[in-house]
Amino acid sequence: MQTSTASVKMQSEKASAVAPQGEGRPRKLTIVFHHAGGGHRSTADALKDALASQRHAWEVDLLNVQELLAPLDVARRTTGLHIEDAYNLILRRGWTRFSPQLLVLLQSTIRIYHSSVVKLLRSHWMQHPPDLVLSVIPHFNRQMAHSLRGIGARTPFVTLLTDLADYPPRFWIEPESEFIIAGTERAKQQALAMGHATDRVFQTSGMVLKPRFYEKRLVERASERVRLGLDPDRPTGIVLFGGHGSRVMVDIAKRLDQSKAGVQLIMICGHNHKLAAQLKSLKMRRPMLVEGFTSNVEHYMALADFFIGKPGPGSISEALQFHLPVIVECNGRTLPQERYNAQWVTEMGYGMVVKSFGEIASSVEKLVEPSTFEDFRRKASMYSNRALAEVPLILEECLRRSTNVASEESPTVKLFPATV
Repeated sequence: MQTSTASVKMQSEKASAVAPQGEGRPRKLTIVFHHAGGGHRSTADALKDALASQRHAWEVDLLNVQELLAPLDVARRTTGLHIEDAYNLILRRGWTRFSPQLLVLLQSTIRIYHSSVVKLLRSHWMQHPPDLVLSVIPHFNRQMAHSLRGIGARTPFVTLLTDLADYPPRFWIEPESEFIIAGTERAKQQALAMGHATDRVFQTSGMVLKPRFYEKRLVERASERVRLGLDPDRPTGIVLFGGHGSRVMVDIAKRLDQSKAGVQLIMICGHNHKLAAQLKSLKMRRPMLVEGFTSNVEHYMALADFFIGKPGPGSISEALQFHLPVIVECNGRTLPQERYNAQWVTEMGYGMVVKSFGEIASSVEKLVEPSTFEDFRRKASMYSNRALAEVPLILEECLRRSTNVASEESPTVKLFPATV
């Protein structure tokens, strides 16, 4: 079940009226994250800011599980790289074809070190006791659930999926999971199918995004495009492949410059200075803006008409927040946990999926046909993500349920839990 804006506001007021647990001291929330990919830290930071601004604010600690588990990091001892650094290197180099096999290896290693991981986590909880633990990472949720047992006061444990769906087994949702927050119907149904009770599974209206993506700032698109060297009236695509870009962006630029689509591009290269320089050196027939790392991605999305990139849950969600139809690639090199995202784009009618960006010219030509574009745009405009406002309310509900403060007939219960 998804909530309306009015419902969120009403529940926010009710949540603010409830006194926090342990009157006289702030509630302590630990958000567990890591740096493998950018979405986990981004989600943790966004929630920390949102929770700190509430009337009954949480005292939020961010726990980088990779730092805590550094003594067990086999990859670092053998290669000199942290596991998360090795993962990010694989993403930057595009070495993802064997990611399913590497995933099995990672999960096997975690199972072997299960007891040691639990011991380190439990020691941390004993030194820094939380009132609630929120995980925004996969793979370690079974260990976190076990570590919270037997440390004194019962501590509720919540798992927030930052993917559109789980990739079982042993990825996001575990039998030991206590509360699950899912961003799609598919993820909710996966939790219910595993046997989790409906009153322990919550569905938000999407992925948690950075606060700026919820601020609808007015932008004079025509004049801002001109200021940036773009044509004010030409169809504009934004091309984004995470914080380090991708070499395929050069091929995309060349193919679209020669296509009949007549589009111009905004290329976001992130920290990849070599890629930015290469794109800037291209002789283009149509305008193209090349930008390196920027903290204002939302500004450039506001200037665009459509999105091209990898099927990451964050990138897709950010584009849809600006009602941009999307074109993403899905093939054997796509990360296994992101393959459902492409299916979701197709099922929801939010855009197009290509097997290879070698097809990008014909795909964009089809996308910008007036009837096709209007259909995708209409469906994308129906997307309404309020997750950043919804998750704090769900956490309040999880805390109340865990401590038996609220009854099952509470209005809050009726708004948020998943329904079959």
